[in-house]
Amino acid sequence: MKNLMIAAVLSLGTMTAFAQEENAVEETGTAVEETATEATDAVEESTTEATEEVGVEASQGEFSEVGAEELPESVTAAVSKNYPTASIDKAYVNDANQFKLEVSLEDGTAGTLYADENGNWIEM
Repeated sequence: MKNLMIAAVLSLGTMTAFAQEENAVEETGTAVEETATEATDAVEESTTEATEEVGVEASQGEFSEVGAEELPESVTAAVSKNYPTASIDKAYVNDANQFKLEVSLEDGTAGTLYADENGNWIEM
């Protein structure tokens, strides 16, 4: 009997805790919409600024094409060691002596690899 009374009190308390007025929800919804609009505007402005900054950084790190024969021995050795069936189709280098290699395997798959001048792989 004691458990029945406790269950009744808890269920009554739970029902009153979830009771809400519609007006409060509508007012809060309007405030949330205004805040969301302000946040969206702020994100758009910061995205534009970030895009402009990235554009400057990307222009400093652009790759220029070089011949496969101009690659350092360490880079070609790393390719032949890790990808023995790969052939280097195109090679690019940037100002930091990082190499972008477009390779294709004998099975027809192709991909892009990045390495530094010592033949260490770089994730970009």
